[in-house]
Amino acid sequence: MDIIFSAEELAFQQEVRTFLKEKYPDDIRKKQDSGISLSRDDMIRWQKILYEQGWAAVNWPVENGGTGWSPIQRYIFENEIGAANAPEFLPFGVKMIGPIIYTFGNDEQKRRFLPDILSSDVWWCQGYSEPGSGSDLASLKTKAERQGDHYLVNGTKTWTTLAQYADWIFCLVRTSSDVARRQEGISFLLIDMQTPGVSVKPIITIDGVQEINEVHFENVEVPLENLVGEEGKGWTYGKVLLEHERTNMATVARSEYRLNRLKEQAGQSVHGGPPCMDDPNFARKVAAAEIELKALEYTQLRTLAAVAVGKAPGPESSILKIKGTLVQQMLDELLLEAAGYYALPYVPDQYDLEFPNSERIGHGAETRSSLKYFNNRKASIYGGSNEIQKNVVAKHVLGL
Repeated sequence: MDIIFSAEELAFQQEVRTFLKEKYPDDIRKKQDSGISLSRDDMIRWQKILYEQGWAAVNWPVENGGTGWSPIQRYIFENEIGAANAPEFLPFGVKMIGPIIYTFGNDEQKRRFLPDILSSDVWWCQGYSEPGSGSDLASLKTKAERQGDHYLVNGTKTWTTLAQYADWIFCLVRTSSDVARRQEGISFLLIDMQTPGVSVKPIITIDGVQEINEVHFENVEVPLENLVGEEGKGWTYGKVLLEHERTNMATVARSEYRLNRLKEQAGQSVHGGPPCMDDPNFARKVAAAEIELKALEYTQLRTLAAVAVGKAPGPESSILKIKGTLVQQMLDELLLEAAGYYALPYVPDQYDLEFPNSERIGHGAETRSSLKYFNNRKASIYGGSNEIQKNVVAKHVLGL
């Protein structure tokens, strides 16, 4: 697939580059490039900058506040954001719950929730997985019982990313157990995190960060108007959301940035020793990762073209999820190998901006590569495990 940009597309590419040069805050840039975790305020500030530019919802229809960009424009934008290593837009609001609300929600829900999602005035998190229900999501047990003008919700969600920051959570809950199939009787609810009975328990991951949490619901009252679509149809809506989530997991532009960083790092001599790229076996593995990434990029472009004409991502999203996460993990392993003993985990203080690069262990933030490696082992599990996605591809693409 050859991509030749038109004059208009080249002008748009230059517009994005100029925007990043002028509007991407230096303090956030330094944190990103040094491997330092962004604060909640950092993330919101960057998202509001994109919102003010009119670029908050690249995947939304114009009538709902989206950009109306073509697949090529989206491709250009994502690549320029990735090349600059600028923060990605948090997916839970704009890329996940937003499309569900404007597709299946009623007019009041659209008026109430979409503007705050666009402007990043409300932080959302996702309530899907449970302690006993991950890839087998249809076995979820969080229950919502209708009582007058509200549902009474009880249960637990787990692996809830950044729930400690969230204002609202969208949840799949069981509203009926008297069903022929487990996928029936599941509904899609929007829950205010400040509602009495909602509590968040942190889960500290192996890299020492509170990225994920358990969210507990104890007799939580949720108004009936917070039901999205029809009661009992939540599984249908949830599948659509997961297709969008899996499409986003390809992270082609971000992986291209990491690949370029790997080549740069592996091409340098460390303490007089030969560069890693001088090792034919290492160079072969880098080339293999680059080929896999290029194939993934073309698959993503075909999927974006389908979405642009009104189609849902479909089973192609499973291919993107499988290959996208495998490429991420390939790069993790190569960055770890290139860093050598400098990749040994070290105290988080070394990432503090007060220390210049020359005073850090190794070369800059190489020690971050081990933490990234540990954290990204989960990538092949979340959003539906890769084993489950292979079953989806076998059934809906190969017809097996």
